[in-house]
Amino acid sequence: MMEMGDWWRRGKWRIMVMLTMLHIVGILIFTRGFLLTRTELPYYSNCSDVSESPCFTGQSNPYQNQSNSRCWTRPAVDRLVIIVLDALRFDFVAPSTFFKEPKPWMDKLQVLQKLASTKRSARIFKAIADPPTTSLQRLKGLTTGGLPTFIDVGNSFGAPAILEDNLIHQLASNGKRVVMMGDDTWVQLFPHHFKKSYPYPSFNVKDLHTVDNGCIEHLLPSLYEEDWDVLIAHFLGVDHAGHILGVDSVPMIEKLEQYNEILDKVIEVLDNQSGPGGLHENTFLLVMGDHGQTINGDHGGGSAEEVETSVFAMSFKKPPPTMPSEFDTSSCEMDLDQKKTCISSFQQLDFAATVSALLGVPFPFGSIGRVSPELYTLGAGTWNLENNIEGNCPNQKEEEWMQNYCNVLCINSWQVKRYIDIYSASSVIGFSSEDLLHISDMYAQAEENWSCSSESLLLFKDESCYSSLPLKRKIDAYFKFLLNVAELARSKWTEFDLKMMGIGFVIILISLPIYFLAMMTKSVNGFSSLLFGDSEIFVKLVFALFMVVIRACSFLSNSYILEEGKVASFLLATTAMFKLRNSIKREKMLVEAIVFLLLITILRFTIEVGLSKQAATSLFMSTHSSWLVEIDPGHPVWIYMAEIIPILALIFLAYLLYIIMARSSCHSIWKYVVLGTILCYILIAVHWASESDVLSSMLMLQGIGRNFIPRIIYAVGLGQLLLLAFSPLFHKDRDLESKMHLLIKTLAMLSSCSSTIIVLSGKQGPLVALVTITGGYCIMRLGNIDRGSTDKVAGILTFDPLSVTQWSLLATCLFFVTGHWCAFDGLRYGAAFIGYDEFVLVRQAILLMIDTFGFSHIIPVFGLPFLVARQKLLGHTDQDGRLLLLQLSQMYLMYGLITAASVIATILCVIIQRRHLMVWGLFAPKFVFDVVGLILTDILICLAWFYYVGRREDGTQLTTLDHRD
Repeated sequence: MMEMGDWWRRGKWRIMVMLTMLHIVGILIFTRGFLLTRTELPYYSNCSDVSESPCFTGQSNPYQNQSNSRCWTRPAVDRLVIIVLDALRFDFVAPSTFFKEPKPWMDKLQVLQKLASTKRSARIFKAIADPPTTSLQRLKGLTTGGLPTFIDVGNSFGAPAILEDNLIHQLASNGKRVVMMGDDTWVQLFPHHFKKSYPYPSFNVKDLHTVDNGCIEHLLPSLYEEDWDVLIAHFLGVDHAGHILGVDSVPMIEKLEQYNEILDKVIEVLDNQSGPGGLHENTFLLVMGDHGQTINGDHGGGSAEEVETSVFAMSFKKPPPTMPSEFDTSSCEMDLDQKKTCISSFQQLDFAATVSALLGVPFPFGSIGRVSPELYTLGAGTWNLENNIEGNCPNQKEEEWMQNYCNVLCINSWQVKRYIDIYSASSVIGFSSEDLLHISDMYAQAEENWSCSSESLLLFKDESCYSSLPLKRKIDAYFKFLLNVAELARSKWTEFDLKMMGIGFVIILISLPIYFLAMMTKSVNGFSSLLFGDSEIFVKLVFALFMVVIRACSFLSNSYILEEGKVASFLLATTAMFKLRNSIKREKMLVEAIVFLLLITILRFTIEVGLSKQAATSLFMSTHSSWLVEIDPGHPVWIYMAEIIPILALIFLAYLLYIIMARSSCHSIWKYVVLGTILCYILIAVHWASESDVLSSMLMLQGIGRNFIPRIIYAVGLGQLLLLAFSPLFHKDRDLESKMHLLIKTLAMLSSCSSTIIVLSGKQGPLVALVTITGGYCIMRLGNIDRGSTDKVAGILTFDPLSVTQWSLLATCLFFVTGHWCAFDGLRYGAAFIGYDEFVLVRQAILLMIDTFGFSHIIPVFGLPFLVARQKLLGHTDQDGRLLLLQLSQMYLMYGLITAASVIATILCVIIQRRHLMVWGLFAPKFVFDVVGLILTDILICLAWFYYVGRREDGTQLTTLDHRD
């Protein structure tokens, strides 16, 4: 029976699989405790529930005769038109005079600005969303009136139906006919609630027109129909134009101008039929965004550009009553026509409650929003004021508005208090007893003497003039209660299960000593051989671990997480300086050390460009157009360089592959794999040339289908991987002591992966590939500075630990160089549709993952054996061949250790910062990207081990090494 020590040493592949499973289990348990969703209660509001409220104690609901069914509030509007313009920035709608500097995309929606400045019944609002600002979460927040939960980001691709109470459910349950057109996310969220729906696929960000054209096709004809009460049209053109080209781009301007024309036609139709007895006599229009977007066209985070969006509201019946100045939060400026325009603000959290109050349906059970006074005022002016108070009372309209609004706030506050009480009783943790007591005190203060002082006002029985002061005090008390509940929910909503988080963290932490033990060989002196056997190895190990610890500590700061790419490049430069010192000291490989430092300098700059993630017409290029030479960014020199340099880089990569293949005597299966990659490079060059405005006409390539070539490349890449996976069936020689075997296998694997990664990365792909090759070559060469002619193995480690650390830091830099960062708006969604126009969840998710982690995870893991192969080729003794397998296993374990240590630091920071203001905007996305990267790295290491070594038992070789002098 195999002893435990023999099993441990003879089965490195078992250890790698075990570590992968350990990480997966630990991450799942930790995630279960950290990324808990808000508890969704299975309760729904009903019209009859209002009898439980204190608002009508001892009296019947004064609004029960307004409709056939008894319900909560007096309906203010009969029909509602909601036009959602996805990713509608606030400065798309507000006049440019509200901003310090006018931009090209401002003042394009002139029809909205004109109406807001000339009509009392129209107003522009700044709506503030709660992050994360993905479309799914914003639609869910808008309709439920609840705060978003971070875990829902994972459902953005393929949204599940909303099961908790929501505005659309209340509309359908109370006889309101809802018609939807546009973004198919609505149908996924509400599959059985629409009377009619016209959904269009929403995730092909390269398509600027399909969804918008579908909305236009059905929107205008629907305005003439009587078979709906609520009409929703969700346009996506602005969102997609931002993702692909940025805000400062010609297609974005064209989209905004198109929307201006559409809105002009919609408003004209509504206005023409708004007369007495007309179809739209009592119609309310909302033109709104679900979130904003950055200058790059991204969204998902919590920056001001992403959370600030616009709402334009307009009533088509009569001007609203005068609103008390105490409740008016608007700010006014003169627009370009020198007309006064006022803009108010409200939280998107308030949308569901406000619309429910206007339509006279129950508020969603889980809503914690407040009925917005400004938005409600626009609708309140549409009532037939048949119950006006008689007499010559001043400010009669204002007082009547306060009567109705105070009543609505009473019901609003009761509903929120009811939800908080039931949530705390039903949820695992809920709110603390102190929080609940504080909420109860505020609610009791708001409800104090309600029945005595307000009953006559609510039932409109007071025939004399009365003071508005009590009403204002009551409204203020309700405001205070509702605002405090919302702030409390924002600060403490997430339920952290510290026990689950602790267990998961400990399980992942256990992997660190396992990595160290697995890297050991059987040695008589144990650790003493490491500490005193070779001082150079020891110094490098300590220095490498110091770099890992410094990087881990940086995750404690949100500022350093935002600048993670710069931190990684700085640490990489520090290790390069260490290598330069050794190079000068040994008087060799000075060129490689200097080239490596220059490369890191270039990486440092390109990380800035990558983080800006700008299009050719972006603000970055406009601001820094002459950083190299005094040439305008639109100059033909720049255009030709941008088109030709990537193709030249591809040709050079193909030539490099051919030279390596020729010199390494590549034969049989490996030769065909490399030739297939060279063919793919040529196809990529043809594909880019066909899409180029400059080269397509020059080379007469316009007729080539834009999806055909990428699909060929995917197919060839998949075929190459399958061929390599089954290579043992065709190639029996698996001896890693063969001088060139490991190098050839590594070359074949990297070449088979590279074509797909490059085509998904876009025209930056070949340049990043060259950077990877150059950096990897320098690390390989510099790793041999201190190797003597005998290549003595000193103690436990048989390789340069600093080289593996540099390899890991270089991989981190490549993640940021390619324009990614640890946030959901850092994903390059357009890459998922290279070669495809239609959305298929699994396929697009795979392509997006390859693009995101290709250069930072896939290439580094499969390319790590180059460090071993280079050391092997420098050997001078026959005995060195026995080191190959040991070096390979130790390097992979070291690489896994560095990755795991970084993720453990991230998890520790998440535990510490779980109540931080930026936990959902920064720390949680960082956690998600890191744990996905860790699991992917573990899986790739296992696959790489099976590919390069198989299940070969290496006990004999290790034993030989352990007992030699």
